[in-house]
Amino acid sequence: MANRAGTVALPSDLVDVTSLLDAYFEQTPDLADPAQRVAFGTSGHRGSSLKSSFNEGHIAAITQAIVEYRAGQGISGPLFMGKDTHALSEPAQNTALEVLAANHVTVLIDARGAYTPTPAVSHAILTYNATRTEQADGIVITPSHNPPADGGFKYNPPHGGPADSDATTWIANRANELLEGGLQGVRRMPLAQARTAEGISSYDFLQHYVDDLPSVLDLDAIRSANVHIGADPMGGAAVDYWGPSASATT
Repeated sequence: MANRAGTVALPSDLVDVTSLLDAYFEQTPDLADPAQRVAFGTSGHRGSSLKSSFNEGHIAAITQAIVEYRAGQGISGPLFMGKDTHALSEPAQNTALEVLAANHVTVLIDARGAYTPTPAVSHAILTYNATRTEQADGIVITPSHNPPADGGFKYNPPHGGPADSDATTWIANRANELLEGGLQGVRRMPLAQARTAEGISSYDFLQHYVDDLPSVLDLDAIRSANVHIGADPMGGAAVDYWGPSASATT
């Protein structure tokens, strides 16, 4: 694909979103195939529902494993959760919410129901933990730069960045155990019930992120420089962030 950078996508590059979403719910991973097991890289599991490597079972198992991991680490604060624009991110967030709510985890999701770039989730974790002893962590639902057919599910511990290999190895191993057991150890409730469960709330990731820009940027210097910059998120999760960020400098 590198030799086609900047060119128009071909029909063969496009994804049948309906088939992608159907496969998320309908396909069950074959755990005898290593490619269909939970495997973390750079803090997260990535795959495609069409390849049985990112399906409902995977996300339910990973989320339950995260619940158990954070409990074992004494992490009792809220869990901030954001999603990107990949088609599999929305159903993955719903699955995770069902499991988190059933486990009585306090969860904060985007107040606008919109997309949340990874730095905004990290910012939320860090600002919360800066003034509290009860620590928060987070889940970022994104495969980063992967193709449209892929999904990704990442865990960010209280330091706000990607989880280290000790954490991801434990989570992946436990998730695979749960899959092997037919998800018998996964606690879950229907989505409608989960959305209104105690502890499930909203958080304005965008506003908190933009409001805190002056703490890391000299906005007066940017204004006085009269710099004009064009930005195109190209479908990225930051699509709603560029406008308000630019307005903060005017």
